[in-house]
Amino acid sequence: MNPNVRNIAIIAHVDHGKTTLVDAMLKQSGIFRENEEVIERVMDSNELERERGITILAKNTAITYQGVRINIVDTPGHSDFGGEVERALKMVDGVLLLVDASEGPLPQTRYVLRKALEAKLPPIVVINKIDRADARPREVVNEVYDLFIDLDAAEDQLEFPILYASARKGVARTSLEDDSENLQPLFDSILKTIPTPEGEADGPLQLLVANLDYSEYHGRLALGRIFSGRLRRGDEVAVVKLEGSIQKTRITKLYGFKGLDRTDLDEAEAGDIVAIAGVEGITIGETVTSVETPLPLKRIPIDEPTISMVFTVNTSPFSGRDGTYVTSRHLRERLNKELLTNVSIRVEEMDNTDSFKVLGRGELQLAILIEMMRREGYELMVGKPEIVTRTADGKLQEPVEQLIIDVPQEFVGLLMQEVGARKGVNTKMVGHGTMGTGRVRLDFSIPSRGLIGLRSEVLKLTRGTIVMNTLFDGYTDWQGDMSLRLTGALIADRPGRTTSYALWNLQERGELFVGPGIEVYKGMLVGQSARWDDMDVNATKEKKQTNMRASVADEAIRLVPIHPLNLEEAIEFIAEDEYVEVTPQSIRLRKKILEANRRPRKYRDKGQE
Repeated sequence: MNPNVRNIAIIAHVDHGKTTLVDAMLKQSGIFRENEEVIERVMDSNELERERGITILAKNTAITYQGVRINIVDTPGHSDFGGEVERALKMVDGVLLLVDASEGPLPQTRYVLRKALEAKLPPIVVINKIDRADARPREVVNEVYDLFIDLDAAEDQLEFPILYASARKGVARTSLEDDSENLQPLFDSILKTIPTPEGEADGPLQLLVANLDYSEYHGRLALGRIFSGRLRRGDEVAVVKLEGSIQKTRITKLYGFKGLDRTDLDEAEAGDIVAIAGVEGITIGETVTSVETPLPLKRIPIDEPTISMVFTVNTSPFSGRDGTYVTSRHLRERLNKELLTNVSIRVEEMDNTDSFKVLGRGELQLAILIEMMRREGYELMVGKPEIVTRTADGKLQEPVEQLIIDVPQEFVGLLMQEVGARKGVNTKMVGHGTMGTGRVRLDFSIPSRGLIGLRSEVLKLTRGTIVMNTLFDGYTDWQGDMSLRLTGALIADRPGRTTSYALWNLQERGELFVGPGIEVYKGMLVGQSARWDDMDVNATKEKKQTNMRASVADEAIRLVPIHPLNLEEAIEFIAEDEYVEVTPQSIRLRKKILEANRRPRKYRDKGQE
């Protein structure tokens, strides 16, 4: 047992302030020099994390307070990255549960807290953002107690300390009347509440690999916690693989954490969180143990994928224009590299050697992967997301999600109609003061495939006023056919550049995705049709000039502002016979078969697929 170490994970719903709180803890612990410039949300080192304001990867850091090293794991808040949270909890002895002082507990709050309670981890509850104008900290505390009771928390787990904080200002208080102006009450609470790590430094070596990283110099790095024994750089160790076999290897590098940096270590002992290099093929859930007495720890379960997408090489007429990596070999190598550190996705080869089926936890997770690839210079096409079914007791089953939506009261009817059409069942409805007056919180149980394209639809219906959250909730029997997109597409019937005149004539036919002067090719989608069927259109038509002077001047061409789709909207929009073409510079939508006379015509009753 190491009395000078505390291991803690910060858990919360997305955007409740985890990374901002870690920022403040790092700054106030003296990790940074006084004259050192520190960017906001310093733990979100990934460019996409900064842009989207979310944490995607669980990360480790460490600070020192009163001679005690506090290892901190910052975890993602979005349900698509729930696997990262579960693994992080294996490395710690307690949790810091952050709850927004206005929004209160939300779906991911329930998910992460349930996992922490199941692991018997003592919690510290931090009511964050108390400086918000609509903060209601006392009501939120009651909601947190209700959530603990609802999750069958044990008596001792209900005796948690409560702090009130503004992570942005770097302030934590033991009561709303407290006048503390720093995070000292939080640091004191961690030392008092979080137990010292168990495990004997003189026992047999047991290190559980809970996460992976990658170094250009040392290859794959395994991050984990030592539960027993000591580990020294240069030691010969045994790795107990997931299938039970034992691989002998030598530890070439051993790292600890200090602030944002990995620091070289000669030795670490039970209770320490470390990273090791030099172990070929090591993966999450495996145990590093002694060669003489190999003792494997219980493996970490990995969440099963619920959604799949086809990734294929770009075959459009514009392929190769702005991408560096365009072949199937490039695509295969990049996906295999992703598998080295991202255990929550799977890649399957398809009959077509140019295509791969990529399976993951949700649309956002796969969209993040695609966005990272396009920024690295890859060109590819992706197909419509499909849910991953399974068979149990001879019945076909599909994943189901808990959907929670905060919405103004006047849109409740429209929302119920839209979600109901996607097989969603309303399980709870309460008036809620979270976001101001006149709002309602609705709970639904909905098949995962019903969520595809739902966000963009309800944003239109409610004029962008909803707050929507989802959480995986197991499997249910197959719910039957479902109509997701009831409209067709406007498809360019020839190559060229779009003209204002052509688009002006087309805008009454539907909603346009492209403006004037955009280069298009035959089979490329230029808009969404107002009708249920597809329509091939001439988007490059120019106005004919004549020698006759009109008796009245031509009317000025006025185009309705277009709405170019971003990557996630494009993935949600496409139908089974369409692709999203993704390049470093562009996102285009296209038909799988570009020639109109070779595409099968859609025959369907109005409102049915």
